[in-house]
Amino acid sequence: MQTTKQIEQEIKNTIEGYKLCNKKEKVLVALSGGKDSATTLYVLKKLGYNVEAFYLDLLIGDWSKKNLDATIKLCEKLKVKLHLVNIRDELGYSMCSIRGGIKSKEKLSNCMICGVIKRYLLNRKARELGAKKIATGHNLDDEIEVYFMNLLKANTDLLWGVGPQNGVTLDKKFVPRIKPLYFITNAETRKFTKALKLPVVYEKCPCSTKAGIRNDVRAMVLEFEKKNKKIKKELIKNMLELIKQNRPRKIGAIAYCEKCGEPSRNAVCKSCLLFEKMFKK
Repeated sequence: MQTTKQIEQEIKNTIEGYKLCNKKEKVLVALSGGKDSATTLYVLKKLGYNVEAFYLDLLIGDWSKKNLDATIKLCEKLKVKLHLVNIRDELGYSMCSIRGGIKSKEKLSNCMICGVIKRYLLNRKARELGAKKIATGHNLDDEIEVYFMNLLKANTDLLWGVGPQNGVTLDKKFVPRIKPLYFITNAETRKFTKALKLPVVYEKCPCSTKAGIRNDVRAMVLEFEKKNKKIKKELIKNMLELIKQNRPRKIGAIAYCEKCGEPSRNAVCKSCLLFEKMFKK
C-alpha cells in the first residue's frame, strides 16, 4: 500500500496526465463527509487548485448530522468556502421521504434513487455557482465495481463515458465531473485520512443496499485480490484500454428534459421520472 506522499503524487499524476482541471477554473468538490471526498478536497487544495466545496444535506437522521459536522470542520481546517444545500429546501422532502414515496410505487434500490437525485442537484447547483468542473471522491474500487455491474447488466452505452473525467459529450448545461482518485484504492483513502487526522465519518449510510449486484461484484474482486494484490490496478488499466479501443466514434447527443430543462439523453430525465413515480396515484 502506498504512503501518504505516494498517494498525493498518484493523484497529482492523474490530474495532470488526464488534464482534469487547471488552476484558473473553479472546481467544486462534492463532499459527503466521508474519507474519499475529504481526500479529494485536501489534495486539490494542497496542490493549489481553485476549489470550493459543496455539501447536500440529505436529512438522513443522525448520520447526516455527523457528516455535516465533519464537512464543516474539514472546510474550516482547509480554509475552503463551503456551499451547504438542504434537500428539503430544493425538492420539498427529505431523501427518506422521497425514497419511501417512490418505493411504494415501484421496486427500486435506495442507492439508485439517491444517486439519481444527488447527480441532478449537484449538476444544477454547480452550474449556478459557476463551477467549471465537479470533483467527486469516486475511487478505484468504485470504478471497477461500476464497470463490472454495467457489463453484467449489458449496459454497454454507459461504458463509454467512464474514466478519470466522466462524460464524453460536452454541453453548456452539463458540468463535467472529474475523479482525481481514479487510481487510488478504498484502503488507501482510509489510510490517508487517518494518517492526516482529517475530520471524516467512516460509517456507511444506514440506508445503503446490503444486498445486490454491487456487493456480489465487490466480493468477486476481493477473491481476485487474494491471488493477486495488484489485480485492481491491472483491471482498471485494462478496462481503460478496452474503452479506448472500442469507444464509438459518435456518441448520442445530450438533449434537455421537457419537464425541468436539465441535461438528459431522453425526453424526460431520470430525476423527473422518479418524481412522476412518487406522485403517481
